[in-house]
Amino acid sequence: MAHTMEPLAKKIFKGVLVVELLGIFGAYFLFNRMNTSQDFRQTMRKKFSFILEVYYKSIEQSGIYEVREQDQERWLNSKN
Repeated sequence: MAHTMEPLAKKIFKGVLVVELLGIFGAYFLFNRMNTSQDFRQTMRKKFSFILEVYYKSIEQSGIYEVREQDQERWLNSKN
C-alpha cells in the first residue's frame, strides 16, 4: 500500500513547492512595485490599505521612515 502512495505524495509535494515559490515571487514582485512606485502605493492605499500598512512597517523596521510621510504629504497636496 505504501508503494502506491509514493507517486501521490510526490505530486502533492511538488504542488506545495510550486505554490510556495509562486507566493515568494508574488510577494517580491508586490514589494518591489510598492518600493519603486508612489502611484502604485496610492492604488494600494485605496484598494488594499492593510497591505500598504505591512509595507510601511517592514521598511520602517529596516530604518527607512520618510516614505510614509512623503506619501501622505503628496496625497494631501494632490487633493488641494
